[in-house]
Amino acid sequence: MIIKADYEAKTIYEINYDRLKDEGIRVIAFDLDSTVMKSKSATFAVETIKLFENLKKDFSLLIISNNHNLEYISKAANQIDFPILANAKKPRTNVSKAFLKENGIDSKKMVMVGDRPLTDILFGKFLGCKTILVDSINWYEEKPIVRFARSLERIVS
Repeated sequence: MIIKADYEAKTIYEINYDRLKDEGIRVIAFDLDSTVMKSKSATFAVETIKLFENLKKDFSLLIISNNHNLEYISKAANQIDFPILANAKKPRTNVSKAFLKENGIDSKKMVMVGDRPLTDILFGKFLGCKTILVDSINWYEEKPIVRFARSLERIVS
């Protein structure tokens, strides 16, 4: 199975958000770890918080994460004013579909942004929304073995 994102960008900072708005996207769902924050940090960078503030002018924001550590999720959630859906079990969609329905979110007007083809992008495809594959937000700090594993995942997907 080929898992091809609709769009790709180096990081969340290089995404063409104006194009998404023009295409009718109203909701941006981000993966958490390695997509919008350094993995295992539970802290958003200042530039990420600024990006969120700018995006909220035109979009509703949401974070969908497989992370199930409630203390970690709570720490992240306390830094933002939009929902984090934790323990989402991506690429499965049951948890997220229920959340979207409960909150009146149309997946056709949503984009899923993530760094993992086999979880984030596949999840977005199953959900029926647009997808954007980005590299890790701190790609320049990752160990060579992690970079190698990421490149393998992208080759086989």
